[in-house]
Amino acid sequence: MDMQTWRNSRSRADNATNALREALAALGLPERVQQHLRPMVTHSGTPLVHVGMLNAEYIEQIAEALRVAAELRTATTTSQETGS
Repeated sequence: MDMQTWRNSRSRADNATNALREALAALGLPERVQQHLRPMVTHSGTPLVHVGMLNAEYIEQIAEALRVAAELRTATTTSQETGS
């Protein structure tokens, strides 16, 4: 992998990590949870976010927020399709 590919991938991993940190902060999760997040780049240049080990309580809060967001998205899509 060339240096530019690594830089682009690292930038994307950093951005994704920061977006997830902001989302966790919006859920009211403590900063120590956000500190477990790490941007990473594989040897092939794939950008990743390592979440690390989190307390099950926090994962349950994240999962509930994702369920709510999915329900809102489904409701919005349905209303747009019906013209409501």
